[in-house]
Amino acid sequence: MSTVYDFEARQIDGKDIALSAFQGKVMLIVNTASQCGFTPQFGGLEELHKSYAAKGLAVLGFPCNQFGSQDPGSEGEIEQFCQVNYGVSFPMMGKIEVNGPAAHPLYKWLSSEAPGLLGSKAIKWNFTKFLVGKNGQVIKRYAPLDKPADLAKDIEAALAA
Repeated sequence: MSTVYDFEARQIDGKDIALSAFQGKVMLIVNTASQCGFTPQFGGLEELHKSYAAKGLAVLGFPCNQFGSQDPGSEGEIEQFCQVNYGVSFPMMGKIEVNGPAAHPLYKWLSSEAPGLLGSKAIKWNFTKFLVGKNGQVIKRYAPLDKPADLAKDIEAALAA
């Protein structure tokens, strides 16, 4: 697999989507959780979506329950939570694992393309973010502490590229 476009994901409604559907767009891929200290970042991610979607940004949320069991709900419950509490209108995918033998192939690729601190490939916590350029290659990995608004300059540069 050489670009993000080589992967598929299951949307939160259960339908499969080829990530090639986002070809030519800048993508921000985030593993999310509904009961995490970083959960309010949904609001910031939605702001990025509103600000930049028309310019070519696709924010994709991937719920994950691997960190402290902080996303235990069903996909329907997660979808409702995101819409009711944060007005999420960007695409949410089905619940996945991001680490270990059952990790989604997309996340295995993302973490190998952009290792974390000290070269670690493991995703450390919820709301780790990956910025992917229009060419389908990973530009940068961001830690959970990095607020969505702090990514705006990098997103703008990727959109202008």
